[in-house]
Amino acid sequence: MKNQKEPGILTALTPIVFLVLFLSANVIVFEDTLAGSNQMILLFAATIAGTIAYRLNVSWTKIRDSIMSSINTAMPSILILLIIGSLAGTWLISGIVPLMIYYGLKIIHPPVFLFTALVVCCLVSLVTGSSWSTVATIGVALLGIGKTLGIHEGLVAGAIISGAYFGDKMSPLSDTTNLAPAVAGTDLFTHIRYMTITTIPSITLAAILFLVIGLKSSYALSDGNVELVLGAIGNSFNLNPLLMLVPVILIVIIIKKVPALPALITGTLLGAFAALIFQTGLIEQLNIEGVAQLKASYRLIMQSMFGDISIPTENATLNELFSTSGMAGMLNTVWLILSAMVFGGAMEAAGLLTRISKSVIQFAHSTGSLVASTIATCIFFNLTASDQYISIVVPGRMYSKTFRDRGLKPEVLSRTLEDAGTLTSVLVPWNTCGATQARVLGVSTLTYLPYCFFNIINPVVAVIIAYVGYKIRKTGTATDPKQQVA
Repeated sequence: MKNQKEPGILTALTPIVFLVLFLSANVIVFEDTLAGSNQMILLFAATIAGTIAYRLNVSWTKIRDSIMSSINTAMPSILILLIIGSLAGTWLISGIVPLMIYYGLKIIHPPVFLFTALVVCCLVSLVTGSSWSTVATIGVALLGIGKTLGIHEGLVAGAIISGAYFGDKMSPLSDTTNLAPAVAGTDLFTHIRYMTITTIPSITLAAILFLVIGLKSSYALSDGNVELVLGAIGNSFNLNPLLMLVPVILIVIIIKKVPALPALITGTLLGAFAALIFQTGLIEQLNIEGVAQLKASYRLIMQSMFGDISIPTENATLNELFSTSGMAGMLNTVWLILSAMVFGGAMEAAGLLTRISKSVIQFAHSTGSLVASTIATCIFFNLTASDQYISIVVPGRMYSKTFRDRGLKPEVLSRTLEDAGTLTSVLVPWNTCGATQARVLGVSTLTYLPYCFFNIINPVVAVIIAYVGYKIRKTGTATDPKQQVA
């Protein structure tokens, strides 16, 4: 057996250059890059990495085992994502999500509109786990209200996006919140709890900025849009306050440190029971075939768990929000994760990630510089690969061994990936996130960028906290004492 050769830096970068070029092309050619085009490019890039590995005397068995090991690390995340799809369906059909949106909209008042828009989008994105759905539905409604009040559209869009991406980062229902710990090697709720150290100060600073700006602004009051949305929600669902018991119970379960999978399954089943108890009228309304009530209820609940479900309302803005695809809606994300893990496994087998990370990490001599390097790498992939998921997966694979070798727990890496990868994607005009939100809101990326206070502040706070060394979790078993960070 020949000894494995070490790749040069140009060789190591070849699959990544290919990945960046063709993922960028996908953004131009395809409207929905999640539907398959990015997955194929990842697999092609994995093929290039595998070919390089073979030329470096890496056996096919080792390449295959590395790929399988990489996929295995993502399996808990994949299972959780599937259950999240079901939970989203039952929480919609039960009226839990509509009730929380209803209560959120009720608190809007002009002097605190920007602050309220931030809070409402935080709540909705936490409940749905989706920044895109939040922006495309409640965000559009809030932007219309803000324009009516005479507020600069960039400011309103900045508040909406800041709130939407807070939930995208912190919600256990979010795919990126599941992806980051899967890549780094920690569990979901440890990841979420540790993120609060950088996230809470950042969202608090953003909220203060929006509040101060709002209080110093003048308005031409118009509550008409809000009342229309509230009326449409109230006419479509039985908004019984007892529905709030379901998220409360789930929060209690999470606080009790029940593992993510059984906790989310419990939340799904509670949502199903709540639908049967509180939304009998809605079930009858959706029973367009006129079958027996018991059969209709069973079919609708099951459909909400695994497939498409849509609740018609009197407001076109809400119709997209009140639609979900259950488990089936998560399959493209699962496909992307699998493809990304194949690419990561092939890169790792060839030693390409190690070679790249060595070139970057040689300049990182402390915890602060290591975190800063990781954040810069995530932003680089958001700028070049134009995809939020890639900006989490590739840097995560690149830096995971270094964080371990320096005695840092995996949640330090997973938090850093979200501090930069998740939040800066929407600030890049040609990134899938930036392009989508600009199109949906009708506000250009460069117009809202200066006002996305949370998205801008959070990476800075993360670097500052890392340099200060505040609550940096260490294993105490650094394998490279010379490189152990302070």
